[in-house]
Amino acid sequence: VQLQAFGGGLVQAGGFLRLSCTASGFTFSSYVMGWFRQAPGQEREFVARISTSGFIREYVNSVKDRFTISRDNGKNTVYLQMTSLKPEDTAVYYCAAKNQLGPTYDYWGQGTQVTVSS
Repeated sequence: VQLQAFGGGLVQAGGFLRLSCTASGFTFSSYVMGWFRQAPGQEREFVARISTSGFIREYVNSVKDRFTISRDNGKNTVYLQMTSLKPEDTAVYYCAAKNQLGPTYDYWGQGTQVTVSS
């Protein structure tokens, strides 16, 4: 099983980035996919998740109307489009996969750094 996240980088406040996470080794279309982030000295926090079909999407309040999660089951990839970035969005972003029936995320990617300068 492998989750590879990429697309992070350094961007100015107000800018945008698109993160991608490509999965292999499991049936991607059967898993809920999520994005999490962890800032220095802080606990990891939930950012967004998307249902297996892509029809249901949930976000943490702080990113609503700025971030969009999407998925392409044909490409085994989940995306996080981030706009109007703020310095407080600076963190390592992780993608994760959860079986629909399970309470916790089963697989995690290695993370990609997002740094937003003011």
